[in-house]
Amino acid sequence: MRYFIPVILAAAGFGLFADPAIAMEAEAGSPQPLDLTMHTVGVAAIVVFVLAYALVMVEEVTHLRKSKPVVLAAGIIWMMIGIVYASHDLPHMAEQAVRHNILEYAELFLFLLAAMTYINSMDERRVFDALRAWLIRNGFGYRKLFWITGILSFFISPVADNLTTALLMCAVVMAVGAGNPRFVGLGCINIVVAANAGGAFSPFGDITTLMVWQKGIVTFWEFFALFVPSVVNYLVPAALMHFAIPNVQPHASGERVEMKFGAPVVILLFLATIATAVSFHTFLHLPPVLGMMTGLAYLKFYGYYIKTRHHQVHDNGSADAELGDGPFDIFHNVARAEWDTLLFFYGVVLCVGGLGFIGYLAIVSDFMYTDLGPTAANVLVGILSAIVDNIPVMFAVLTMQPDMSHGQWLLVTLTAGVGGSMLSIGSAAGVALMGQARGFYTFFGHLKWTWAIALGYVASILCHMWINAHHF
Repeated sequence: MRYFIPVILAAAGFGLFADPAIAMEAEAGSPQPLDLTMHTVGVAAIVVFVLAYALVMVEEVTHLRKSKPVVLAAGIIWMMIGIVYASHDLPHMAEQAVRHNILEYAELFLFLLAAMTYINSMDERRVFDALRAWLIRNGFGYRKLFWITGILSFFISPVADNLTTALLMCAVVMAVGAGNPRFVGLGCINIVVAANAGGAFSPFGDITTLMVWQKGIVTFWEFFALFVPSVVNYLVPAALMHFAIPNVQPHASGERVEMKFGAPVVILLFLATIATAVSFHTFLHLPPVLGMMTGLAYLKFYGYYIKTRHHQVHDNGSADAELGDGPFDIFHNVARAEWDTLLFFYGVVLCVGGLGFIGYLAIVSDFMYTDLGPTAANVLVGILSAIVDNIPVMFAVLTMQPDMSHGQWLLVTLTAGVGGSMLSIGSAAGVALMGQARGFYTFFGHLKWTWAIALGYVASILCHMWINAHHF
C-alpha cells in the first residue's frame, strides 16, 4: 500500500509523454477543458480516489480518520491535473477550476462551523444532558421510549443535524436499556432511520440538503414538501420494529440535570441565526453562510456577557451552580467542532471536483440521467448512499447539474438523505452509533432490518411522487 502513490505518479508522468494527443475542443478560439477520461492521468485519478475511499469505508477497522485519505487524494488528483495542463500551456484553466471548488467548500465550511459551534455551546450549557435526564427520570416503558426517542430524533435533526441528534438519543437508550441488548439494538436502528429521515426535509438537517439549498436549486420553504415522505420513511420501519421491542417497564432514574445559566437564550439565538440565514438568502439574495456567520456573532457577544457575569459572581465570593465550573469560552466550542468531518468534506469536494474537471462526471451523468432516466437515477443515488457516503454522491449530482424537473431535484434530495439508513455504514449517524453502542448496535444487527427500512425507502419515494406530482 505504501508504494501505490509513487507508482501512480510515475505512471501519470510517463503518460504525459506516452499517450496520444489529448482531444481539446475550441469555441471561437477559446480553449475548453481537456478530455482526460482516456488519459493515463484520468485513470490514475480514479485509482487514487477508489483507494482513498476504500480506506474511508474501513475506518471502523483501521481507526484511520476518514479525512486523511481523501485530503491526500485531493492533492494528488489536482497535482496530476496541474501537470497535464501546465504541459499544454493552460495552467490558469486548472487554477480557476480548483479555486471554484475551494470557494464552494469555503461557503459550506463556514456554515457548518457556525452551526457546530452553536450545537457545542448548547451541549456545554447542558441543554442535551437536561433532556436526556428528563427522559430517563420519567420511567417510560421500552416501547414508549422507542417511539419517544424516534420522534424526538425526527424533529430535532432538522435543526441540530442528524449526527448530534443520534448521539444524544443513543445516550438515552443506552442509559435506560443497558440490561436489555435487544432494546438497545432496535432503539439505535430506529434512531438512525428517524434522524436521517428528519434531516431530509430541512436545509440544516444534513450536509446534502445544505448543499442543495446553498446551490439555489431548492428554496428553504420548498424543502418542506418532503415532510410527509420523510414521515413515511420513518414510520414504516418503526411500525414493523415496534412488535419486536420487549414490552417491559425499566426502573426510572432519579437523575436531575439543571441547565447552566443562559442556556435558553443560546437556544433562542440559534433559532435567530437560522432565521437570519434564511432571510439573507430569501430576501437579500445573499449566500446563507453570511447569515450564519452573523448569527455566530450573536453568540460571541452573548458569550462575552456570560463570561463577564461568571467573573463578577466569583469575584464577589459567591457561588452559582448555574454558571458551572469555568467561564463560557466561545473559542473552545469552535475548537470542539467535528474537524474530521469538515476536512473530509474538503477532500470529497476537491476529489469529486477533480474527477468532474477530467470529464468523468459528464459520462456518468449521460448514463444515469439520459440512458436510465432521472427517476431511476435518483432512486439509484439513494441506494449508492447506503454503500458510499451521501456527501460525494450528492456533490457529484450537483456538479453534473442534470437537466430535470423540480420534483426530481426534490426526489434526489430525499433519496440521498434517507438512503443511507439501509446500512449502518451508510450515514454518519449509523457509523457514530456503532462506536457509541459497541456490541449492542452492529452492522449485522442493522442488516437484519434492512428489508423494513427498504420498504420505508420505497414508500417514501411513491409518497413523494404522489403528493408532489405538480412539481414533476
